[in-house]
Amino acid sequence: MSRIQLGQQKRISLPIKDLIEVQINSYNWFFREGIKELLEEINPVEDFTGKVLQLEFLDVSMDQPRYGEDVTRDKNLTYEAPLRCQVRLTNKITGRTKEATVFLGDFPLMTDRGTFMVNGIERVVVSQIVRSYGVLFVSEEVAGRKYFGAKIIPSRGAWLELETSLRDIISVKVDRKRKILVTTFLRALGMTTEQIIQAFSGVNDNEDHNYIKATLARDNAKTYEEALVEVYKRIRPGDLATPETAKTFIEAMFFNRKRYDLGKVGRYKMNQRLGMNASFDVKNRVLRLEDVIDTIKEIIRLNNDPMAEQDDIDHLKNRRVRAVGELIQGKVRVGMLRMERIIKDRMSVLDSDTVTPSQLINARPIMAVSIKDVSRLLDRVVFRANWLVLKFVMFTHLITVGFVQLKRRKVRILV
Repeated sequence: MSRIQLGQQKRISLPIKDLIEVQINSYNWFFREGIKELLEEINPVEDFTGKVLQLEFLDVSMDQPRYGEDVTRDKNLTYEAPLRCQVRLTNKITGRTKEATVFLGDFPLMTDRGTFMVNGIERVVVSQIVRSYGVLFVSEEVAGRKYFGAKIIPSRGAWLELETSLRDIISVKVDRKRKILVTTFLRALGMTTEQIIQAFSGVNDNEDHNYIKATLARDNAKTYEEALVEVYKRIRPGDLATPETAKTFIEAMFFNRKRYDLGKVGRYKMNQRLGMNASFDVKNRVLRLEDVIDTIKEIIRLNNDPMAEQDDIDHLKNRRVRAVGELIQGKVRVGMLRMERIIKDRMSVLDSDTVTPSQLINARPIMAVSIKDVSRLLDRVVFRANWLVLKFVMFTHLITVGFVQLKRRKVRILV
């Protein structure tokens, strides 16, 4: 009998998606852009005085692997290739420059299956679902009224947690330290009282709940210098606070990309949530004054709206996937920072006239980063099953050998 098709629609065949494409593209991004981003964070490296030596990282290249994938599996080796970098050492006193190609370590290579071959064993890096960077608005209900706050979460750096009190006072915590009034924090970032009032004039229009006025009434810091000292005391209590040290500390904490970075994802999420149009350049990945002002405006707007709801932290739009490239980049970043510290220490010890780039750079901190820290065996069930099969084969082999020896002994006795 022939099959009769009663439906009018034709069969639709969809192509099968490549499920490991995300892993392969992420690791290719790490070698194409990720390593360059890490070098840009420490580039250039200068001595502690900043007046004698300067080391610049120029170009990165990957050599061919010493052994192929099949050879590493058979000989219990690691499938890896050396990473080299072109560097330039400049003597600021004499103006002389020296260029060389230095070795930065052996990096594991990914196979076509999205796995790594480590000591002959196939391993895989599992992607992680984590909280997305950017800004997240939360609330706390007290006596039937919602008091909103926000969390500014960077990719690297100090968290900012803003909250509203029962007396309509908005404060901020830096890395869960003591509370700082937002007006004091804005003054420490360079704003005056008139600028603060003018910045929130279009939003802070609720006569019953004037948040900026209530916060300014509790603010004891009236000048820029007083605000710097007050913020420094709240973040680092017990230390001697002066306007100069406080200014250097705050600028390094929020405006230095080596210590604070929203990342492309964080900048995108802040643009999307606050209605901004900032670019994804490196200069816009640090904390900006506009970010803090717009976040406070949104908190005031949510407080004035009785139907407002907080952001769902468990929603997938507030989550993101950290693939293999980003996970390994975080591990390599630690090694890069240690290498930078070693370079600065050697610059202060070695002779500036005869020192070479290879004498300054030590690749051991980067080579200490192991793929085993972020990976697992490809299939533990299959590996365990194969191990049990191997033990069974060995056991039956021993029984067979023992039976043959016993049979030989019997033959000898009979003879």
